[in-house]
Amino acid sequence: MGAMLNRLGLPGLWRREFAGYNRSLFQRDLLAGLTVAAVGLPLALAFGVASGADAAAGLVTAILAGLIIGGLGGGSFQISGPTGAMSAILIAIAQTYGLMGVWVACVMAGALMLLLGLLKLGRYIAFIPSPVITGFTSGIAIIIAVGQLDNVLGVKTEAAENTMLKLWGYLAHPPTPHWESMALAVIVIATMLILPRFLKSIPASLVGLILASLIAAGLHWDVATIGSIPQTILLEHRLSFASIPWGDLSDLIAPAISIAALGAIESLLCGTVGATMTGKPFDSNTELVAQGIGNMIIPFFGGVPATAAIARTSVAIKSNGVTRLTSIVHAVALLLSALLMAPLIGRVPLAALGGVLLVTAWRMNEWETIHFYWHTKIRHALVGIVVTMIATAALDLTQAILIGLTISAIIYIRQSAQSTAVASEPVDTSKLRAQGYNIEEYCPAVHVYYLTGPVFFGSVHIIMEAFGNAKQYHTLVISMRGVPLIDAMGVKALRELIEEHHARGGVVAFSGLQPTVREMFARAGLTDLVGEQQIYWSAIEAIIQLHERREIHGCPHCDAHGDNCSVLRAALARREMNPPPADL
Repeated sequence: MGAMLNRLGLPGLWRREFAGYNRSLFQRDLLAGLTVAAVGLPLALAFGVASGADAAAGLVTAILAGLIIGGLGGGSFQISGPTGAMSAILIAIAQTYGLMGVWVACVMAGALMLLLGLLKLGRYIAFIPSPVITGFTSGIAIIIAVGQLDNVLGVKTEAAENTMLKLWGYLAHPPTPHWESMALAVIVIATMLILPRFLKSIPASLVGLILASLIAAGLHWDVATIGSIPQTILLEHRLSFASIPWGDLSDLIAPAISIAALGAIESLLCGTVGATMTGKPFDSNTELVAQGIGNMIIPFFGGVPATAAIARTSVAIKSNGVTRLTSIVHAVALLLSALLMAPLIGRVPLAALGGVLLVTAWRMNEWETIHFYWHTKIRHALVGIVVTMIATAALDLTQAILIGLTISAIIYIRQSAQSTAVASEPVDTSKLRAQGYNIEEYCPAVHVYYLTGPVFFGSVHIIMEAFGNAKQYHTLVISMRGVPLIDAMGVKALRELIEEHHARGGVVAFSGLQPTVREMFARAGLTDLVGEQQIYWSAIEAIIQLHERREIHGCPHCDAHGDNCSVLRAALARREMNPPPADL
C-alpha cells in the first residue's frame, strides 16, 4: 500500500496541502466539516434507503467514504459518500441479485477503479460529451423520483423491470395514497424550497426531516419510519469472505462495470468542478485509486458503493474548507450522530426521506445546460440528452452511456464530414502579383485545390467528388494547410488519386501539411509516391518552383497545347527574389 501511494505521489500531495497549516485553518476545516455533516446526514439516510439497502447502510457508507476516500483522494476538497446517481443503479442490481450481489459487485468495481488509477487512465474517463452527461443525469433524476413514489404516497406497489415500466404502472393503475405520508413529504419539500430563501446557512433538508418527524410523533401518525439504526459502523448484515458466491462472479461483471463506470465518471467530474471552483490541483488517477480502495472496503462493513458527491463537495468549498480534514471531520460527525442519536434517527418517516429525494432529483437536472441547448436550438445536443435520458431510465447505466456515446459519435462524424470542403481554382495571377511576383499570365495546366477539414472515412466521398475534374489538368497543387488529420481511408483515397493522375502523365504536389498529416504521409508511403521534392511549405511556393523546373526541363502540357509557359518564363526572369511567402 505504501509503495502504491508513493508511486501516485500522495505523500507529496499531503505535504503541499498541509504546508503552513495552523489553528486558524483547522477551525475552518472543523466548521466546514460540521456543515457538510449536517447537509450530508439526511442525504446519507435517504440514499441508503434508495439504494435498496437501509438508512444504516447509507450512514456507514458516508462515514467510511469520508474517512478512507476523503483521506486518500486526489483533491483536498472532495467529499464522497452515497449519491443519488449511484443509488439509482443499485436499486436495480439489488432487485436482481440482492444485497449480496450489490456488495460483491461493489468490491469488483473498486478493483476496476483501482486498476484504472494505477494504469493512469483517469483523464480518459472524462471524455464524455456534455449532452450525454446531462441526459444521463436527467435519467438518474427520473429513476430516483419514481423510486420514491411508494414512500411519498405511503403505498406498496409491485416491482417492475425498469423505471419506465414502474412509472407506467402508476399511470395505468393509480394507487390510493396515504394522506399522512403525503403530508409529511410535502412538509419536507416546502421546507427545502422555502427556507433557503431566508436562512441559507441552515441545512433545509435537515430542518425538514426534524419538523416532519416531530409532527408525525406529536400527532401519532401511523407512517413507516427508518427503523432501528445500529450504534456501530460494523453492521450485522455485511459482506464476508465466506459469503462471497465465488461461482456466480461472472454474473456480476456487468453490474460491477456499471458501478465502476459511474463511480469513475461522477468522481472525476466532481473533481474537475471542485478544481475550477477552488483553483486547487486535482489528480484524477489518485482519486480513482482512492475510490477503488474505499469501495473494496465499504461492503465488508455493510455499506453500499460510494462516489464523490458534487452537492456535498460544493458545500465544503462554500463553507471555506481548506484541506481533506473537512471530509474527515464530516465523517467523524456522522459517526457521532450514529452513536449518540441512533434512536432519534430511527424515528424519521420514510415519506420525509422521500421528500428529500424528490427535491434532490429535481435539483440534479442540469437545467441551465438544458435551457442553453433549447434556447440556442442546438438540435443534435437536445437529441443526445433525450435519448440518453430515456435509455438511462429504461435500461442500465452501461447501455445508456454506450447509446449516448454512439449517438454523439454519429453526430460528430456527420458534422466533421460536413465541415470538410474542397475549393478548386486555377492559378490567380493577381494573387501572385500581390505577393511580389511580376506575372501577367500563368499556365492553365496548373490547378490548385484547397482542402479544409479532416480527411477521414466520413468525408472521403466529398473529396473524391471534388477531384472529379482533376483529369483536365496536368499539374495538381493540393493545399492541405486546413487539414488537421487524415485517417487510413483518407490516405488510401489520396493514393488512388495520385496513382491515377501519374498514370495520365500528370504531376501531383502537396503543400502546407500539418505535422500529424506529414507523419501519416510518411507512414503510408505517400511521401515516397509523390516525391519529397513535391511537398512544399505553401501553395505559392509550389506554383513558382514547379514552373521554374519547367523553365529548365520544359512543360509536357504546353509543348502539346501551345507556348503559354513562355509568358511565365519572361515574368519569372523579371521577378524579384523573395523568401517563400505565406500560403494562398
